[in-house]
Amino acid sequence: MFYRLGKFATRHRWLIVGLWILAAVIALPFAPQANQVLQSGGFESPDSESQRAIDTLVQKLHVNETIVQVIFTSQRYTVEDPQFIQQSEQAVTHIRTWSEVAQVTTYLDNPRQVSQDRHAAYVNIQMKSDANAAAKLLPDLEQRLQKVPDLKASIGGGPVFYEDIQSVSENDLRRAELLAFPFAIIALLLVFRSVVAAVLPALVGGFAVVVSLAMIFGLGHITPLSIFVLNITTLFGLGLGVDYSLFMVSRFREELIHGRSIEEAIGVTVATAGRAVTFSGLTVSIGLFGLTFFHINMLHSVGLGGILVVALAVLAAVTLLPALLSILGLRVNALPVRLPRFGRRPVVAETTLDPHHGFWYRLSQFVMRYPLRVFFPVLLLLLSFGAPFLGVRFSAPDASILPSYVPSRAAYDLLVQRFNQRETTPILMAVHTRGNALTPDNIKNLYYYVKRIEADPRVDRVDSIVSADPRFTLEQYQLLYSHPQLIADPYLGAFLKASVSGDTLLVEVVSKYGMVDANSQALVQTIRNTDPGNGISVLVDGGTAGNIDYVQSLYTDFPVAVLIISITTYIVLLFLFRSLLLPLKAIVMNTLSILASYGALVLIFQDGFLHQILGFTPLGFVEASSPILLFCSIFGLSMDYEVFLLSRIQEAFWQTGDNKQAVALGLQRSGGIITSAAVIVIVVSACFATADMILVKALGLGMALAVVIDATLVRGLLVPATMRLLGNWNWWLPFAGVQRHPPALAEYLAPVDAAREYTDSNETNIHVGGKR
Repeated sequence: MFYRLGKFATRHRWLIVGLWILAAVIALPFAPQANQVLQSGGFESPDSESQRAIDTLVQKLHVNETIVQVIFTSQRYTVEDPQFIQQSEQAVTHIRTWSEVAQVTTYLDNPRQVSQDRHAAYVNIQMKSDANAAAKLLPDLEQRLQKVPDLKASIGGGPVFYEDIQSVSENDLRRAELLAFPFAIIALLLVFRSVVAAVLPALVGGFAVVVSLAMIFGLGHITPLSIFVLNITTLFGLGLGVDYSLFMVSRFREELIHGRSIEEAIGVTVATAGRAVTFSGLTVSIGLFGLTFFHINMLHSVGLGGILVVALAVLAAVTLLPALLSILGLRVNALPVRLPRFGRRPVVAETTLDPHHGFWYRLSQFVMRYPLRVFFPVLLLLLSFGAPFLGVRFSAPDASILPSYVPSRAAYDLLVQRFNQRETTPILMAVHTRGNALTPDNIKNLYYYVKRIEADPRVDRVDSIVSADPRFTLEQYQLLYSHPQLIADPYLGAFLKASVSGDTLLVEVVSKYGMVDANSQALVQTIRNTDPGNGISVLVDGGTAGNIDYVQSLYTDFPVAVLIISITTYIVLLFLFRSLLLPLKAIVMNTLSILASYGALVLIFQDGFLHQILGFTPLGFVEASSPILLFCSIFGLSMDYEVFLLSRIQEAFWQTGDNKQAVALGLQRSGGIITSAAVIVIVVSACFATADMILVKALGLGMALAVVIDATLVRGLLVPATMRLLGNWNWWLPFAGVQRHPPALAEYLAPVDAAREYTDSNETNIHVGGKR
């Protein structure tokens, strides 16, 4: 089938190129607009208890989560000074009358909104719209916020956080693209020593990215997609598009060197490298498909975007690239570039000539001579790289994942440093009673339930209608709420109105510990696991509860995703390699690479190793989605190289029937190209590691480190050592025995006349079959 596809691409080359150009022309106006339909949030699970709690509070009590915080600071005045009071009120005058604002709460309304040094206070501005819509209104809000001479205003809160995620993600993407394209071209020039050959992979990757972004623009109108889709699309589009094209172009040049005609060389290229590309793309897509099983929209949408760009990268590699190669023919080596020689031959030459010589052949021979001496030290080294992951601490993303120069991060740092953070992140309880919450029986039940919570040593304070004034007794509360319309105290009347609606009321618990502290998390779990009794039910929300639910939601779904990815990949590789053990070995090898990158995540982002060089503030935790994103991305990417390596080893085994010789030949034929492809992915990933957004930085850096480990320790040492130890069991299939020479590929692997003459890739011409 693949051979016929190569022949078809040769015969209809101009039609195929024309269709791709047409697709790119249509896509160009829409691709730059993809960010306009993407959303900044998507970290919530709709099925979690915290989400159900806030949904209840919004529905019954009209609690509004969309709050913009304006923090006023002064070095000269304290919050009690008339100048501070007058200027802070003046600053928000026009905001109070804005139709988009539901309520403005100043520190005069709530004294707990004052900093510990009393030189700062914040104002809560409740917006009527949700966070994503409110983010669009921020420019208008900033215009309405009056400047005052003695106070500095900093703006933060959810909408500002979402807006900053959007802008920082777009800036990160532009920076990565500006760095990735030239570096990828330079790497390709070093590999091919020809401008034309080097441009082809970059061209195919560019086509895949542009068309993918346009399709994401359309998809974003149908279903909510995260802003992080932009980064994953460009990262995979460039990395895999260039990788796949690199393998195809290299194989094409190799077939020309071995004396095939252009049409025949393209047919064989698609039948061998194209087949491997297709199965490789399938395994990468399977890994990304695992992300779609998560209830978190950010992961779900990143999985959809990744699958889309990988499919287009494969399609471009097996259709557009063969068509371009058939048009170029021998001109694929045109415009040679004279570069300093790093070794005796360029990569392409070393992987196609002298199959019984070269660095990779010698390395494999060494490994197979001492397989146990290589296997165990490398295995222990990889496990030691992953060991720091045993001390991982997970958390949900907050403003600390953003760079310090953006408004929401600056406001977040102010709140953390100068305010009592426990007051800004209380535990919220949506309490449901049997019948009206203000009946004497319900007030009694609530009173004793709140007393039980207050007795917990981890609790600092409980704010509720039955603990509003510690001087009140149960009987006084019952009498007071028997006629709520007669309450004379304006504060208590307003508190009651905001806290109770029918059979639902809001209770706030302030912990003695920080939001991500283990004691606060244990307190939330205690409240959730303790039955209030007497017909009372409770749903718990708040920063700590949301954090717990976020991590729990991710790692409840993760084992299912891992299982599905592993089983599906195993089946695909079983059909590709016709072996029972090779797919299992490939999965284990990939897992080792991923574990090593996990250890790096903990060392760098949790513990702060190299944080000054990498330019970020250590989090003290690992953002919970990062290991999942890395697993689904690296699993497919590492399998990419496994597929290409094992495909060449399989070809050699079909030709020789000798496992040891096949590993040596396969590694020799593919080692240099796989290393070159890995270098390009490392370069592209490292460009994304320059991102200011820690989520993107972690993904880029984790992928780069994993590919470095995968291309050196795993593919260069562990894979050949394992295959040497397994021997012919590598190729065993039940009921079929050892598969040595499948007829489907026999004709493509038959010996051909060797090239009668070969010029170094630094020369202008390539000699094939005696013709220039």
